[in-house]
Amino acid sequence: MNSQRYKGIGLILAGAMLWGASGPMMEWLLEHYAISVPFFLTIRLIVAGLLVLVVVRLQKVQVLAIWREAAWRMRLVIFGIFGMLAVQFTFVAAIDASNATVATLLQFIGPVYIILFVSWRLKKRPPAYQVIGMVGTLGGLVLLLTNGNFAQLAISGEALFWGIAVGIAFAFYTVYPARLMQEWGVLIVVGWGMVIGGVVLGLVSRVWASDEWSQLVQPVVIGMTAAIIVVGTVAFILFLSSMKYITAVETSILSSMEPLTAMVISFFWFSQLFGPLQYVGMAIMLVFITWLTIAGEKQSEH
Repeated sequence: MNSQRYKGIGLILAGAMLWGASGPMMEWLLEHYAISVPFFLTIRLIVAGLLVLVVVRLQKVQVLAIWREAAWRMRLVIFGIFGMLAVQFTFVAAIDASNATVATLLQFIGPVYIILFVSWRLKKRPPAYQVIGMVGTLGGLVLLLTNGNFAQLAISGEALFWGIAVGIAFAFYTVYPARLMQEWGVLIVVGWGMVIGGVVLGLVSRVWASDEWSQLVQPVVIGMTAAIIVVGTVAFILFLSSMKYITAVETSILSSMEPLTAMVISFFWFSQLFGPLQYVGMAIMLVFITWLTIAGEKQSEH
């Protein structure tokens, strides 16, 4: 049992570090080239999703079988739109409105939503350790957002909006596909989720009429986009795979490596600095997230 748990922890930590690294890469691309969030994500999701499905098909797995039953088909479409597309779009929009570090830290609201949802579904109050963890995490988040000046946010209202949205989307993305993955496997669910999300976003944004296609002839844009697709896709697969071995709450909590990775990369790449109390807020968030993990492990042993 312990070896399975450690395997899950290793998967989520690796996935979180890769996802944290993809944030600064996206931030750089969006800052230096005239590429919009909808256009970039449409390309990324469709290409990444098709690559995953090709890999699965090469393993002689029937990738179309999931579409034959209406119940699974509906679940897959819901996950593709409200899970995969929602978490990707809100995350990249938060990066575009602020930066990669802030976006990944604001994603930390996700565990709070998961705890509240699980408690509501079970019709019972969350355990004391989860309440303590939530209060501490939110306290650190307040310092991150205000830098101690409670009359003014240290980030824009737009960044805060997308940050809250990415937390909600992350919670849904973490909890909802459990049955899908159990029945059909992680790769098929991730692959089709990306394709569905990309196609829906492309239709809504009329990607075929965009004047941004000319950007894709630049080698730097092609290279960075390809790197983001590979790194981000592997991160998603590792993240979802971890949920076979550890709980959804633990998975979201252990993703604390995301903001740490993003912060370190952003510091060396962009020379990005925060206010003193914002660093304190980050530290508080990580401390209480660690507390939630340790307390949760002790709780499961009893």
